[in-house]
Amino acid sequence: MADGSPPTRRALADVVAIFKAIESYSATAAGELIKPPCPAALEKLAAVDYIPSTYLVDEDAPLHTKRRRVLRKGVTQDRIAEIEPYTRRFVNECLDAIAANGSADLVADMTFEVPALTAFLLMGVPEAEVDRVRGYASRFALWIWGRPTDEQQVALATEFAAYLEYAREHVDRLIENPGDDYMSNAIKAWKKAGNDDVWDRTYLASIMQGHLYASHETTTNATANGFKALLANRDQWELLCRDPALIPNAVEEILRYVSSVPTWRRVTTRPVNIGGLDIPAGQRILLLTGSANHDDAVFDDGDTFDITRQNSDEHLAFGWGTHLCLGQDLARMEMRVMLEETTRRLPHLQLVDDQEWTYSPNTSFRGPDHVLVQWDPHQNPVPEDRP
Repeated sequence: MADGSPPTRRALADVVAIFKAIESYSATAAGELIKPPCPAALEKLAAVDYIPSTYLVDEDAPLHTKRRRVLRKGVTQDRIAEIEPYTRRFVNECLDAIAANGSADLVADMTFEVPALTAFLLMGVPEAEVDRVRGYASRFALWIWGRPTDEQQVALATEFAAYLEYAREHVDRLIENPGDDYMSNAIKAWKKAGNDDVWDRTYLASIMQGHLYASHETTTNATANGFKALLANRDQWELLCRDPALIPNAVEEILRYVSSVPTWRRVTTRPVNIGGLDIPAGQRILLLTGSANHDDAVFDDGDTFDITRQNSDEHLAFGWGTHLCLGQDLARMEMRVMLEETTRRLPHLQLVDDQEWTYSPNTSFRGPDHVLVQWDPHQNPVPEDRP
């Protein structure tokens, strides 16, 4: 600028404008594979008669609107409140297993497990079958948003095919005997007259697959990001332990500061202009939501992690508008409960020094593969947690 001051970043406003202009920017590019499956991976999918299907994330109106209207009824505040005691139990079972050890990998030992178990509960998976299906919960972002090796593609396709077969079995069972869960809600809608153009069995199985991957990996990453950020900023962790009432706002600051979905995709349906740049129709664009969440025009000193920030919840971690994440409040609840129980039982844990931070190599989902921590178990505040 003429006065020598740096230009004001308006990334958040630009991204919101794109999310709003659904007539100009289609969601159909959101789920496109960056690298097409290799022949061996295609064979794994063909063996289970896989039929490609869309998900909510890559659908446009009016079909997206019709489906979303039904699916959002499966993740109401009342339903989340019903699930919370189970999530808290899952968290405490994870902490029971590590509390006396003095060291853990928070990803392997908790943040990977809890969202998977919560997702299965939401979808009506019987508790007796959880051990079977928990093996299908994998880090799947590499398949769609990365460039996996052929060997990695085959491994992911094998897991995908196995879970698809289970999803079909589960859908068929709920068609015969629907319950009061996310999947049963969709099945009941499918059975209503006039909805054949909105639902079919293929799409119902896709809903189950899509929900697991969407709700599991994103929440795993978000919580792992949060523990890393809090423990790396020790004053913030200690503040949280002293005042647990800050946890809900800390969740929002985590989502803002280290978004687990830092980018998303759209495709232009007509010529557009973004920030003075003319872009023709049919072009794929990458929305930098993670950058938008650090926009200094919205968040004062946006590159600073501050769990007391007053407007942390103005982030775009869950998207915006018609495609705002259906499971956002479920994710918030899971993150909150994991922080509540961990700060209560292990307030003195700390990051292992000089650990190597690795991440899944993909464009859109980000969270550490491991968060190694240690503590003195003899100092555990809960007597039952001591050796």
